[in-house]
Amino acid sequence: MAAEDESVSGARPKAPASHQMGESLEALSAPELRERIATLESEISRLRAAILLREATRTAAAAFFKPPTA
Repeated sequence: MAAEDESVSGARPKAPASHQMGESLEALSAPELRERIATLESEISRLRAAILLREATRTAAAAFFKPPTA
């Protein structure tokens, strides 16, 4: 049945690469390693953006709640 499904809708899309910290890399090819690097770099960018957002929120809150100066 699976072969028939593929002929109608095409091959199933490949699951996105995931990476478990510290896992063995022995079974991975160079292209698979490059794909993981790209995935991790994308995640690092996403995390850095989240940090900037939180810092901006903290700065805005500090400015809003700053006691008035005399």
